[in-house]
Amino acid sequence: MYKKVGKRLVDIGIAIPVLLLTAPLMIGISILLFLSNSGSPFFIQKRPGQWGNLFNVVKFKTMNDKRSALGTLLPDADRLTRVGKLIRSTSLDELPQLFNVIIGHMSLVGPRPLLERYLPLYNERQSRRHEVRPGITGWAQVNGRNAISWQERFELDIYYVDNVSLWLDLKILLRTIVKVIKREGISGQGSKTMKPFNGN
Repeated sequence: MYKKVGKRLVDIGIAIPVLLLTAPLMIGISILLFLSNSGSPFFIQKRPGQWGNLFNVVKFKTMNDKRSALGTLLPDADRLTRVGKLIRSTSLDELPQLFNVIIGHMSLVGPRPLLERYLPLYNERQSRRHEVRPGITGWAQVNGRNAISWQERFELDIYYVDNVSLWLDLKILLRTIVKVIKREGISGQGSKTMKPFNGN
C-alpha cells in the first residue's frame, strides 16, 4: 500500500512545503548562477525515470559550457565553476528537482536518475533500478554517494527497490540531511565528479 499510494502522498506532503520554504533561496541562487554562467541558471536534461520513461530533470547549473578547440565540451572538472562547486558541495543544486517530484516524474527517495545513454549498458539486474520512481536522494547516496563504485551503487539501488517502506524512506531522508551537513561523498574516487559508467 505504501509503495503504490502512501509514498506519493508523502512526496507531495513534503515537497510542496519545502519548495515554499526554500523559494527565496532558490531565487537568490538563480540570480547568482545567471550572473556566474552568463546565461541560464538551470540545467535541464532528459533522464530515464520509472520503467525507463524519459523526463526532463531540472537542476541548478554548476558547470559552464566551455569547449575545446575542436568544439567538444571540456571535462566536467574543468567546467565546474567556483560558485557551482560551492552549490554542489552543499547539494543545493538538487533543489529544483522538487518540481519533478510534485509533477510526479520523481520521488523524494529512490535511485538517482542517470544518463539516458546508460540504458543499453545495464544488465537485467541493474535495469531493476527503474522499477520505482527515481529520487532526489537514495540508499546509494547515503551509503557513499559518488565515492563508491558503480557496482556498489547498483546493488544499493536494487536493495532499495526490494525494500521500499516508509521507515526506510524516513531513514534515508534523515541520513541525507547528515550527509549534506558533513558534505560527504560529493566526488568520485580520483575525480571531482562521478566517473562515467561504461557497462559491465
